Amino acid sequence: MRFRARSRRALIPLVAAQFLSSLADNALLIVAIGLLMQRHAPGWMTPALRLFFYLSYVLLAAFAGAVADAAPKGRVLMATNLLKLGGCALLMWQVQPLVAYALVGLGAAAYSPAKYGLLPELLPQDELVAANGWVEAATVLSILFGVALGSTLVDRGLALPAIGGVYLLAAAFTLAIPHSPARDRAALAHPGRLLRDFGHSLMLLWRDADARISLAVTSLFWAASATLQFLVLRWAAERLGLALSQGALLQIAVAVGMAAGAVGAARWFPLERARRALPLGMLLGAVVMAMTLVTRPAVAVPMLVAIGVLAGLLLVPMNALLQSRGLQRMHPGQSIAVQNANESTASLAMLGVYGALIYLDAPLLPTLAGLGGFLLLAMGAILLWSRRQRARRDALAAQNG
Repeated sequence: MRFRARSRRALIPLVAAQFLSSLADNALLIVAIGLLMQRHAPGWMTPALRLFFYLSYVLLAAFAGAVADAAPKGRVLMATNLLKLGGCALLMWQVQPLVAYALVGLGAAAYSPAKYGLLPELLPQDELVAANGWVEAATVLSILFGVALGSTLVDRGLALPAIGGVYLLAAAFTLAIPHSPARDRAALAHPGRLLRDFGHSLMLLWRDADARISLAVTSLFWAASATLQFLVLRWAAERLGLALSQGALLQIAVAVGMAAGAVGAARWFPLERARRALPLGMLLGAVVMAMTLVTRPAVAVPMLVAIGVLAGLLLVPMNALLQSRGLQRMHPGQSIAVQNANESTASLAMLGVYGALIYLDAPLLPTLAGLGGFLLLAMGAILLWSRRQRARRDALAAQNG
C-alpha cells in the first residue's frame, strides 16, 4: 500500500525510532542474560528478567496511557528512550540485572502507548493496517539485528556503551516526528481518578465485541512469545548443541518470518477482514509442538521462520482492529495502555509458570509441547468464540432488518 506524502513524513521517523529503541532492548536482554550466566545466577533468574520487565507494564498501566495523552507523543518517545538509557547505565555500574532491566521496562511501559497512539493521530483510518505492518516489521527486524548485536557483544567490554549509543540515536529520531498536540493535558492531574478511568476503559474494551477478541489474541500471543524466547535458547542448547550466542542468533529466523508476515498482513488481512487471521493461531500452536521433533539446526531454522510468519500474519490485524476500536471509545494512549496491561499480565502469568517449571527441573520437551498445545487449544476456543459472536450479531441484524 502506498502512503500519502504527509503520512510518509510522519511514519518514517516513527519507524526509525521504533527500530532503534527495540534494537537496543533486544541487545540489552542478551547481554543481561550473559551477565547472569557469568555470575552463575540460578536458572529461574533468566526468565525473571522479562518478568521484572512486564511487571513495570502492569504497575504503570493506569498511568502510562495518561502520560502518552498528557504530552506530545513524540516528546514522550524521546523521554522514555532516555529512561531506557538509564537502565543500560545501571548495568554498566554493575547493578543487579533484574533491577536494571526493570527500569528499561518502566521506559517501555510509557513508550508503547505513545508509539501506537501516534498512528491513529497522524494517519487516516484506511492506512492504519499498513502502518501497523511497517511498525511491526521494524520491530521484528530490530529483534533480528538486536539479537545479533547482543550475541556479538555479549562477551565484550564495549557492549553496554554501544547499546547506550543506540538508545541515544533512537531519542534523536523522535525529534523528527511531526508535532501532534497533547490529547488531554490534564490527564495526570488527578492520579486517583486515573485508576477509576483505567478500570472503566478496561471494561469498555472487554465489552466491545471486536476489541475483546483482539485483546484475547494479543495477550495470548505476547505471553507465549515471551516464554518461547527463553525456551528457544534452552532448546538450542539441549537439542541442537548450540552455545548462548549461537542459540540467540536462532531467534533471527523468527524475526525474519515475522517481518514477512507483518508486511503480508497489510495485503491479506485489511481492517474489515481482521478476524479471518484467527485460524492461523491454531496452526502456530501446532508448529510449536512440532519443535519437539527437531534435533538439527538445518530443520530448526525454517521451522522458526514459519513460526514468525504465522505470528506476524496474526498479530498485525489484531493490533489494528484493537487500535481502531480503542480510538472510537477513548483516548488512543489509554486504549494502548489497557492493551499493554492485559498482555503484560498474561506474560507475567506464563513466565511465572515457566520459572516455576525451571525451578522444579521440568524436562524441556514436555514443557515445549505443553506450550504449543496450550496455544492450539486457546486459539481454537477464541476462534469458536468469535464465530458464535458473529452468528449472534448476524441473527440480531436479520431480526431487526
